[in-house]
Amino acid sequence: MEKHKCDKCDRPATYHSVEIVNGKKIEKHLCEYHAAEEGLTFKVAHKPINELLTNFVKMHSQDQSPTGLVCDHCGLTYAEFQERSLLGCPSCYQSFARPLDQLLARTHEGATEHQGKIPAQAGFGEQHQQQLLRMRKRLSEAVDAEDYELAAHLRDEISKITGVTEGEEIK
Repeated sequence: MEKHKCDKCDRPATYHSVEIVNGKKIEKHLCEYHAAEEGLTFKVAHKPINELLTNFVKMHSQDQSPTGLVCDHCGLTYAEFQERSLLGCPSCYQSFARPLDQLLARTHEGATEHQGKIPAQAGFGEQHQQQLLRMRKRLSEAVDAEDYELAAHLRDEISKITGVTEGEEIK
């Protein structure tokens, strides 16, 4: 793309517009100063992601703020996590597991585990994707319950649907 200079000065143009007036194409290339002078720009306040996360954590964790939780490894308290929205070390995930799970559940509409998505090019419609997700969840539950017969059956059914056999990698 060709770099444009401001129509009114030699500064780089940061505002570009194209209008059609009475069948004529009118292009404007203005620097920030001249665009503001014409009332064509507005400031958008971009908040850093850590500020957004901090606000989210504070907003959603005040109602059941667990007091007295401290990470055994780094000494971070849950109150400090709420204030900074940063965990101190990997052990914090275990130390604050319950309140973090509740926070994540609210963030992800009740889900605390990543389910993933099946790519559209895999040839499965939305209904098949939902069926596979349900079957994979049942498979995980069967393994957790040590119902290996049901788990093997579900694994085989999932393989039939996806065309992927045990040990084969999904591409």
